[in-house]
Amino acid sequence: MKRLILTRHAKSSWDDPLTPDHDRPLNDRGKAAAADLGQWLASRGYVPDEVLCSDALRTRKTWSGIAPALPGTPVLELKPALYHAGPDVMLAVLRHAKGNTVMMIGHNPGIAEFAARLVAHAPQNPEFNRYPTGATLVADFNVESWEAVTFGSGVVDDFIVPREIMA
Repeated sequence: MKRLILTRHAKSSWDDPLTPDHDRPLNDRGKAAAADLGQWLASRGYVPDEVLCSDALRTRKTWSGIAPALPGTPVLELKPALYHAGPDVMLAVLRHAKGNTVMMIGHNPGIAEFAARLVAHAPQNPEFNRYPTGATLVADFNVESWEAVTFGSGVVDDFIVPREIMA
């Protein structure tokens, strides 16, 4: 059994229009949401042993906001290929994962399509198809190795968006 925690980066800042997209930081709301996501994950025992993260600043800062709430120190791997990746690239990256519970942090629009294609049945949350900032899917796969994961094979455990945690 393998578990994937699929998180879109938290809300980023658009304060400086000259900042390259890759280098946009989180805004205050995004920082708070990342910390809330960390608490939510920890409270449910969703703890990754490996993190595959886009190398963009906003995804790295999302992870650094989540990480303090989690026990242990998962292996963090920055993956430039996840920066604005589509579903096929995301699946290819995931298939090289080594952990039993893997967290992947990426971007829309690719992450929304990846989530939708990955699970057999979408969660009943109306935000799932939009996959807003901070959206997090937890899905299980009945496989021995990540190499065996295919589209449509995931079973949803949980799905949350930050505003539902803060409510």
